[in-house]
Order: sequence, then structure tokens, then C-alpha cells
Amino acid sequence: MAKVKIAPSMMCADFRRLGAVIGELESGGADLIHFDIMDGHFVPNLTFGPDLIASLRRETDLPFDAHLMVYEPDEYIERFAQVGCDIITVHAEATAHLHRTIQKIKGHRVKAGVALNPATPLHTLEYILGDIDMVLIMTVDPGFAGGKFIPAMVPKIKRLRDMINERDLGLDIQVDGGVSVTTAPQMVEAGANVLVGGTSSVFKGDLSLAEAIRHLRGACEDG
Repeated sequence: MAKVKIAPSMMCADFRRLGAVIGELESGGADLIHFDIMDGHFVPNLTFGPDLIASLRRETDLPFDAHLMVYEPDEYIERFAQVGCDIITVHAEATAHLHRTIQKIKGHRVKAGVALNPATPLHTLEYILGDIDMVLIMTVDPGFAGGKFIPAMVPKIKRLRDMINERDLGLDIQVDGGVSVTTAPQMVEAGANVLVGGTSSVFKGDLSLAEAIRHLRGACEDG
């Protein structure tokens, strides 16, 4: 089994102390920092812009993982690459020319990911799997923290892992939404290896960030 990577979602953090939170996440064992970038149109919410990410880039050497939940993502890619994002993920549903968008990301020498909403079928990825580094499976309907986990996404993860293995590719499968010590082991067993942790796991409030990361990772590895 590949190492489980924990990617805490900064949209669930205390916005008053984002720099300090990143330091706590790094010392607590996080593997990367996940930023949900929302435009208020593709999803009904607004979050981070590139200037904020640029200011936070100075706080850590951990990889920054930018999930662009925006229409016309090509307009955003260059700026988010410039401010230090290491992985840029776009939604297959948000661009008319997915292959071109992926090549634009790669042109900035950062890793490219493609996200699928729950209702988007896997065959959307058929002809671009060999061009990307990660697939993000949304396991809730996107837009807000605390969404309800959709169990049907577990077999979707399994089918995706089978597709990747059949092609002998080394892609990460990231899952975002409803990740908890209960659901995460199912996701990992199905083939996911990058877990976006939000209010159901990392930012729960009853545990320190380090304890929450340790519990989440342990739930998956013990299983």
C-alpha cells in the first residue's frame, strides 16, 4: 500500500491565524497544504486568491496543492503557479479543452491534477490519464465545508485505481469531502492515497492538529 498523504484543507482553518496554522500542520505531520480556490460561479462560495497564497508560501516548504474550483481555469493557472503552488488541479467540468489546460499547467513546471465532481463519469479521463499526476475524486458535492459523504464514490475510486494500474501509471488519487476516521479507511482500501482533511478529520476542534493528523493516518494504516 502506498503511503497515505494528508492534505489539510485551509478553507477549514481559522482565517485569523493562517500562517500559524500552517506551521502547526507542518510540525504535526501534514504532507501537503490544500487550497480550495473558488470563484463564486463554478461553486457558490469564494475563498483564497493568489496574493494570500503568496504570503503564506513563506511559512513552509510543504507542497501547496491548489484545487481550482473555477470556470475558465486557464485564466488562473499562471498566477497560481507564480505564487508557489506545486500542484494545480482543474475540474474536467470547467474547461472545454481539458488537454490544452493540462499542458498549460505543465508548461509552468508544476504538477497537474484533474478533479471530477460526484456525477462526472470516469471515462472523461480516458485520454488524458497519461498526461497528469493526480486525479481528485470529489466525495461530496463541492462548494462548502462539511458536505455529506457520498458512499457511491468508493467504487468509483476503486474503478479509477484499476484504470491507473492497467496502464501502469504512477498517479495519485486524492479524495476531497467527508474524509474522517470512519470513511478514510474505505477510500484508502479502494485505492486513494491523498486525503484532504477538513472539519470531519483535521480541523475538528476536540484534538490538536497534530493529534488529528495522527489519528486520521493511523485509522488508514491500521486498517
